Amino acid sequence: MKKVLILLAGLWSATALAGPRVELVTNLGTLEVELNEKAAPHTAANFLRYVDDGSYEGSLFHRLIPGFVVQGGGFNTDFDRLPTYEPVQNESGNGLSNTTGTLAMARTQDPHSATRQFYINLGDNPSLDGGRRAGYTVFGRVIKGEEVLQRMAAVPTGMSLQLRARDVPEEPIVLEQVRRLNGS
Repeated sequence: MKKVLILLAGLWSATALAGPRVELVTNLGTLEVELNEKAAPHTAANFLRYVDDGSYEGSLFHRLIPGFVVQGGGFNTDFDRLPTYEPVQNESGNGLSNTTGTLAMARTQDPHSATRQFYINLGDNPSLDGGRRAGYTVFGRVIKGEEVLQRMAAVPTGMSLQLRARDVPEEPIVLEQVRRLNGS
């Protein structure tokens, strides 16, 4: 009985410390992600700002490299750039790694340029972590919907003249709904 109580206490504390959860409904299925506000407080708050204002809805996953990442949140279905808030401070030195199923912020060469675009790691990508240089901030992880990531990874990609980019899904992967499941 004592072992059961210890186990239940451990489960309770893990639940009590759980970060905000967000549901990402795509045209290929639903993902649920949990954010780590403790390790990446500014980045998690930034992501939630876009969730709360509804502007992720109708956006595309516009970049897909199987075994690497699927990236989205920055363009609508016409490939128009979506408006952004000010960039967030890079928090890549937070101890979280770009491992399979983690959520991280996309950015330019400027380490402090992340705004609304995020990616989900489709493989372990330690080269994206910080070290002697700033990396890409991991701020959450997929907790449900791994099969959706597999469906995404199977979508054929090609060159997009509109984006002037390769690795663009030939069939749009659209974020249809995005909402908080818990947290304020």
